[in-house]
Amino acid sequence: MTPSTGPGGPCGAPHDTDCSEVLERVFFFIDNELPTADFAQIKAHLDECGPCLQKYDLERTVKTLVQRSCAERAPQGLRDKVLLRIRQVQVEITETRID
Repeated sequence: MTPSTGPGGPCGAPHDTDCSEVLERVFFFIDNELPTADFAQIKAHLDECGPCLQKYDLERTVKTLVQRSCAERAPQGLRDKVLLRIRQVQVEITETRID
């Protein structure tokens, strides 16, 4: 990647990696799904760019909250009702195909 010649992003400073590219890949960075070189490149950018670091922190916080919320189990009564309804719909689909 060539260094930015103009403003590199929200902070107005030139960066080796444009802010837009970093923000497009921030989810992969959070999930450790980048090759080592790309990970180092994004990390270096976040170390020097406050606005991108703030957006990264926000995305990481939201992801953590969603992950925590998804870890909760529905009450057994609700689970039973949902499973029953799924079975009913499956039977309806099967009967419709047979007719």
